[in-house]
Amino acid sequence: MENHDPSARHDKLNLIVLDMAGTTVADGGLVEQAFAAAAARLGVEPGSAGHAEKLAYVRATMGESKITVFRHLFGEETLAQRANAAFEEAYGELVDGGRIAPVPGAREAVEQLTSEGRTVVLSTGFARTTQDAILAALGWQDLVELTLCPADAGGRGRPHPDMVLTALLRTGAVDGVQQIVVAGDTSYDMLSGVRAGAGIVAGVLTGAHGKDLLTRSGATHVLGSVAELPGLITRAEA
Repeated sequence: MENHDPSARHDKLNLIVLDMAGTTVADGGLVEQAFAAAAARLGVEPGSAGHAEKLAYVRATMGESKITVFRHLFGEETLAQRANAAFEEAYGELVDGGRIAPVPGAREAVEQLTSEGRTVVLSTGFARTTQDAILAALGWQDLVELTLCPADAGGRGRPHPDMVLTALLRTGAVDGVQQIVVAGDTSYDMLSGVRAGAGIVAGVLTGAHGKDLLTRSGATHVLGSVAELPGLITRAEA
């Protein structure tokens, strides 16, 4: 038989799923730079109408699994895989060149949430190799219990709820989806949180999308940055 502690609270927001680039990690537009490098390798000339159209799509779908974006842009699977490999290589080189930094207060927010007994998971639309390069560049390899990329959740990235739900299944940190907090800087982050049933879906204004788009995409709250998230959670539980 299970032991049930009648004094235990089942409304604690104890699973926090955070996006990386634009939310906890400031990359200064490296996604667009890496896309330009990948597009050039496939013969898409900078300044051309095709380049501008593809870049606009990349901007609109920030947060989505990158291979999914390239499948849409290039159609044929072989081309999409070539573009994705070139993108990941270019982004990795920029990361290795010291072009990223933590969003101010992000590490402190994660450490505070962890010290409060909450489980924090970092998620991304990048491939695992790129995610690991970012974590290594920041010295974050041991910052959280779990990091997730789309492949860890069966291959579907945002706006699907799979990574958020995988975080729940892998950690067992909470009893229900309503005790999950999702935070991110893109509309797809918001959609994934809503579709997962998260109790709080917080947009942050340190990345790709603004307050209106985040709100239209289902944000329950919009914060200046992830540094404000611990305070929001504390207030929500009061």
